[in-house]
Amino acid sequence: MVKEMTAEEVVATMHIGELADRSQLSLRTIRHYDEVGLLKPSGRTEGGFRLYTERDFTRLLLIRRMKPLGFTLEAMSRLLKVIDALEAAHPDQDVTEFRSELNGFIEEASRRRAKLEEQLGMADEFLALLRAR
Repeated sequence: MVKEMTAEEVVATMHIGELADRSQLSLRTIRHYDEVGLLKPSGRTEGGFRLYTERDFTRLLLIRRMKPLGFTLEAMSRLLKVIDALEAAHPDQDVTEFRSELNGFIEEASRRRAKLEEQLGMADEFLALLRAR
């Protein structure tokens, strides 16, 4: 279900083409993320065209940054839910479980980054060996 947007939100929206240009992702990828529930548009025009906000753009960048680290769509979805819960939490609400889960994502992303860094080092060594020939 798409929520009603305020007049300010409607003015500050973009169509999928602009979102694709800004995020450097294809229309197909963005539509896929909509279909699987990762990135639903914040609204739609009367003609049914998707409308996205800056918040949607920020979420899309988060998704885009998780992909090279090898996170699954399910993991991406879970992280977005954790982030949403933390953002929506009231000051007196216990968010210990969400913080713990977020810390788990941070640790996992750090491990995956270290693995990529190791692979990059091996690629540099490989290139050096080839260039020495």
